[in-house]
Amino acid sequence: MHNKNVRVPSKEVTKATKDALEKRGVKVEDIAEIVFKMQSPYNEGLLIEHCIDSVERVLCKREVQHSVLVGIELDVLAEKKLLSEPLQSIIASDEGLFGVDETLALGSVMTYGSIALTTYGHLDKNKIGIIKKLDTKSGEGVHTFLDDLVASIAACAASRIAHRTRDLEEEGETFADVPPVILDPTDKTNTDI
Repeated sequence: MHNKNVRVPSKEVTKATKDALEKRGVKVEDIAEIVFKMQSPYNEGLLIEHCIDSVERVLCKREVQHSVLVGIELDVLAEKKLLSEPLQSIIASDEGLFGVDETLALGSVMTYGSIALTTYGHLDKNKIGIIKKLDTKSGEGVHTFLDDLVASIAACAASRIAHRTRDLEEEGETFADVPPVILDPTDKTNTDI
């Protein structure tokens, strides 16, 4: 019997999320490149480091972490042919009418508002950067959930930057005036997530 009062510490969940992405070939920098491509035309002085910081902060959100962990686990189980039929075939082939992958990704997108939602739709349709590589159905790898989750993380990080841009405009500044700060996951004082 499991103890339902046991809570997994945030640091462990964050580490597990990043590790799961890296094991599947996705680095924070890969996602940040998508964010940079989406936001740099609108943000003077935006650096890839700003985008890395934004992705890191998105990866600290429990909704995002849980979606990533569940989605990747399902992809891995499908690769190992450990799901029951017909789910095994549906996930392994990334069947077109299977929308659970997008639904899972949209759950975390919704925490970042309408900008994240529209950006996610754009990324889901246009498959930018590593999303395109993950969406390709060649080889043995199953990325039915992962491509949508990466799009979700990128969309959330882009939304964070868009909102920060507005704050900077009100202060008469741009990203050129803001040094990028890479999130220290052990810093409990930073609540801007």
